[in-house]
Amino acid sequence: MEFEAGSHHWFMREALKEAYKAYGKNETPIGAVMVKDGSIIARGHNQKELTNDPTNHAEMAVIREACAKLGTWRLNDCDLYVTLEPCTMCAGAIIQARVGRLFIGSLDPKAGAAGSVIDVLKVDAFNHRVEVTYGILQEECSEILKNFFKELRKRKSNRKI
Repeated sequence: MEFEAGSHHWFMREALKEAYKAYGKNETPIGAVMVKDGSIIARGHNQKELTNDPTNHAEMAVIREACAKLGTWRLNDCDLYVTLEPCTMCAGAIIQARVGRLFIGSLDPKAGAAGSVIDVLKVDAFNHRVEVTYGILQEECSEILKNFFKELRKRKSNRKI
């Protein structure tokens, strides 16, 4: 299915492309893109396993790249598209970077910090609010994760034989 360039679905499709890059590296397939003024300014995907760095999540990579590109840590006028609901670390980084809007593909009932397990983004004491939209290409974002973990379990069970 084709989506109009610049639409929320189009940007999430771009984040999914990043997730597939992670998949190809045997990383948990989560992808993200940062958008400013209708253009992608940063792309990233999980690389925890590859780098042995537990902070190397898609969101963290994109925030770092966007800040470097813009020359500021303030991303107020930016939109972040991520295929899976952020964890607590990433939700905290999103607040710290002052990301304006967050678009989430699939929810994460085990570790999601934007409403599933906890909602870090709605803590009144924080001085920044992030506008959040859920469910963009939810089925596709969920499917890539299901397939990845299904294959991972299969590989692990084959090693036991």
